[in-house]
Amino acid sequence: MADEKKKTVKVTLVKSPIGCKKNHRDCVRGLGLKKIRQTRELEDTPSVRGMIRAVSFLVRVEE
Repeated sequence: MADEKKKTVKVTLVKSPIGCKKNHRDCVRGLGLKKIRQTRELEDTPSVRGMIRAVSFLVRVEE
């Protein structure tokens, strides 16, 4: 089990969350994104996928 490679997903903020709903801004912050063009590599879990789906118009995703 220790040798299993965890799947990750690379998320980049491409549009500003200013003017969006508060829960969308919270999802962007929950993904760890603060600035435009900032990229985070996150573990591919259902909760992360749900947050990405909620703000899909603000982020770019690379598998």
